[in-house]
Amino acid sequence: MSDSREVGKENANFRDNHRRILAAQFELRRRLYKAISNDPSLPDEVREENRYKLAKLPRNSSFTRIRNRCVFTGRARGVYAAFRMSRLVFRDLANKGMLNGIKKASCLGVFPVSSHTLAVTFLGYDTPITANNSYDKFWLNSSQSITE
Repeated sequence: MSDSREVGKENANFRDNHRRILAAQFELRRRLYKAISNDPSLPDEVREENRYKLAKLPRNSSFTRIRNRCVFTGRARGVYAAFRMSRLVFRDLANKGMLNGIKKASCLGVFPVSSHTLAVTFLGYDTPITANNSYDKFWLNSSQSITE
């Protein structure tokens, strides 16, 4: 049964990747049709024609269909967008020391000012990441000073 779940998650990643490709491919057309159909200064016939063209675009080319998924597990919830991995995989890899620059906040002797914020510098991302549950609140960047 676990094999079918893994295949399903893998297929979900493939579907999401296909949606990303379609969204990028049809982005300009979709924006043009939306802008024309929402412009009240244009005649109704032109606006209606562009609404029809917008409806004829593939549904999967809409950006609202794209879902951030973990590249390792295919999990759709609790995914850090900066890392493209779920909170569970992030925690596991960080515990094993496989993420450079990430160490547990309790190792520094103090907890972060906001217990629900991860200050992470990895692959050029310097933005704080908010944790969704109490298990993820104890991670800090190892280059962050204790006084912050």
